[in-house]
Amino acid sequence: MQGVSGKLIPHWGWFVPGLACVGVVVSLAAPLPVAVVAILLAGAVIAAVHHAELVAHRIGEPYGTLVLALAVTVIELGLIVTLMSAAGEGAATLARDTVFAAVMIILNGLIGICLLIGGLRHREQSFQQTGVSASLATLSALTVFSLVLPNYTVSEAGPVYSASQLAFVAIVSVILYGTFVAVQTVRHRDYFLPPRDKVADEDAHAERPTARAAGLSFALLLACLVSVVLLAKQLADPIEAVVAHWGAPHALVGVIIAALVLLPESVAAIRATLANRLQTSLNLALGSALATIGLTIPAVAALSMAMAMPIALGLDSKSMVLLMLTLLVSAQALATGKTTILQGVVHLVIFGVYLFTTIIP
Repeated sequence: MQGVSGKLIPHWGWFVPGLACVGVVVSLAAPLPVAVVAILLAGAVIAAVHHAELVAHRIGEPYGTLVLALAVTVIELGLIVTLMSAAGEGAATLARDTVFAAVMIILNGLIGICLLIGGLRHREQSFQQTGVSASLATLSALTVFSLVLPNYTVSEAGPVYSASQLAFVAIVSVILYGTFVAVQTVRHRDYFLPPRDKVADEDAHAERPTARAAGLSFALLLACLVSVVLLAKQLADPIEAVVAHWGAPHALVGVIIAALVLLPESVAAIRATLANRLQTSLNLALGSALATIGLTIPAVAALSMAMAMPIALGLDSKSMVLLMLTLLVSAQALATGKTTILQGVVHLVIFGVYLFTTIIP
């Protein structure tokens, strides 16, 4: 893995997570300046990527990318549930807006950047098409069940599921995601590994970290990710003030916060692409999108039923069109096992349209 060249964790690998955690604790007592929060957030992201790569180098693919995707998603999920519990009436659409923003950022923004810079640096990149197709098929089913189908059921008025429907969709989401993880890590693990004929990069021969170093890095990774989420939350009010000053819709705040939370995965995916490891980038991106829906929907469904809290999951017409276009283009762009800058530009254009229509609906 790039950046993993020895068994010992560098001094900054300890210092930066510790400083970020201290910043989080201090901010609970008194707000920190926005510039300080931004610096701590950037440091936590860099440290998280380093520790994630060290853990991944120890346990191998696709387990390494799965660890980072699950860790970020679980922590993000905790933030969503906390905000929903305290949001009152505004909680009804919070899960939907967060999940949709994450899916659009990952599928169009992150994958688009990876394909574009990968194509510019390496002209053409290859990956295992079987694994990517399996990921996209699962993701398509999860997104439609969670964000589109509620608009067309008739048991409840509006874009909501009835209690029994919500429970059923939550169970289906767990089954789909659990099956995907089992296929990715056990039964068909080779589908998610780089193509056999791909020349190994210079990091393939890097010294493998010890179990102790990997364990410490995993603990520091969790500390970094918790810091990233909580520091991003600290930036919510300043971002909200800026968005209000611009006169932009409030939904833009959710997009910015989701982008900040996804920074560790995004940086890791981009670094992998630059090292000509597109398979790792796609595993990270698609795995994160799957975990976001597969874990968030069951959790918010349980919270909704436990607290008798209505949850509106159905997207509006504009968002459904963009989601369907995204899924269609993703399936076509990643259908051959090879990518160029064209696929990257297409995804980034869709992402630009998504951002533009969010600001100017």
